[in-house]
Amino acid sequence: MVQQYLEHSKEILTSKFSWHKGGSKEVDIISLFGYQNEYDLREGFPLLTTKKMAVNSIIHELIWFLSGKSNIKYLVDNNVPIWDKDVFNSNLPKMVKEKLFPEVYERNSPEWNSALEDYMKMMRNTPGFIEKWGDAGPIYGPQWRSWPEFKDAGIDIVVDDKTYRAYIKDVRGIDQISDLIKKMKKNPTGKKHIVSAWNVANLPNMSLPPCHVLFQVNANEGLMDLQLYQRSCDQFLGVPFNIASYVMMNQIIANELGFQPRRFIHAFGDAHFYCGKNERGQWYGNNFKEFQKRVRDARKMEETTGNKQEYLEILDWVNKNAPPEREDEKGYDHVTGILEQLANNPQSLSALKIAKKSFKELTIDDFVVEGYKTPYRFIKREMAS
Repeated sequence: MVQQYLEHSKEILTSKFSWHKGGSKEVDIISLFGYQNEYDLREGFPLLTTKKMAVNSIIHELIWFLSGKSNIKYLVDNNVPIWDKDVFNSNLPKMVKEKLFPEVYERNSPEWNSALEDYMKMMRNTPGFIEKWGDAGPIYGPQWRSWPEFKDAGIDIVVDDKTYRAYIKDVRGIDQISDLIKKMKKNPTGKKHIVSAWNVANLPNMSLPPCHVLFQVNANEGLMDLQLYQRSCDQFLGVPFNIASYVMMNQIIANELGFQPRRFIHAFGDAHFYCGKNERGQWYGNNFKEFQKRVRDARKMEETTGNKQEYLEILDWVNKNAPPEREDEKGYDHVTGILEQLANNPQSLSALKIAKKSFKELTIDDFVVEGYKTPYRFIKREMAS
């Protein structure tokens, strides 16, 4: 099932519908809009094996989401840095007003990175700092567990001879996860079992708008499927995490219902590979047709002979001809990382086991990934943010 991820990656790099374009984070991307993958979970856990994965980070992030909390203290305490940059950048203007930092720096500038290091030191070492300045805003967890609910208070307010209808906010909100489980128990075959993180009214207050926007669950005859729609898909760093995380989500919900997870269906909006900043990213655009031809030829060679070495030849061609990444821009070219992976052979699937208890009670010790083996290394790249 790892092969599905690799085939999708090749499609992004070679499709006639793919584009080289500027990304929203000042990093150029190679992008393909619209795609779908399907995984039969009875065959095993589709955890990527063509590079080593940080399994504990995936689990900790999911536990944090399910807790409904927005402060990243849990992640910091468990050495999971996924949200550090976004939360720092979101809180920076307010910290400048409090004179904790002298100015709002340009994101990812040397000054910004230095301030981020200071921020993380204070998060870990200054009592009370993380509680005040570690909030990520109303992202996935708060939307999943306490979607803001507005109710008609039945009060008319008259201002300047105009009548307005008053609304109050139910601060408890709607626990979408608990509601989904309750409704699944009553009617598992229903078509309304949806959990959404895309709350338009809350988007301006989020440190990062949701990339994995919503998921839908369906079940019948003791088998359960989960489908995710993801609007923005960082194919190299994010998507392998998302696959593993939502397969875990599928099993967590299925455990509470006494069902067997059957399928995970992953629907993609804009799936992309970051290809570097400034001259490095522009080089891919200037040589996009040649690059696509080389990857298509390598793909055809793999399909006809099983030989994957041409991907490494493309990697060598890129590194010899593309402008080198600047010191402060290293790691934003993810294309070289996927080319390395395409030359690697998928390994046998692992097995996922999660304790059968309420999702509210799960800890890292309740997750076991059996038989995960890969001879390949971590392929480190920077998250474009």
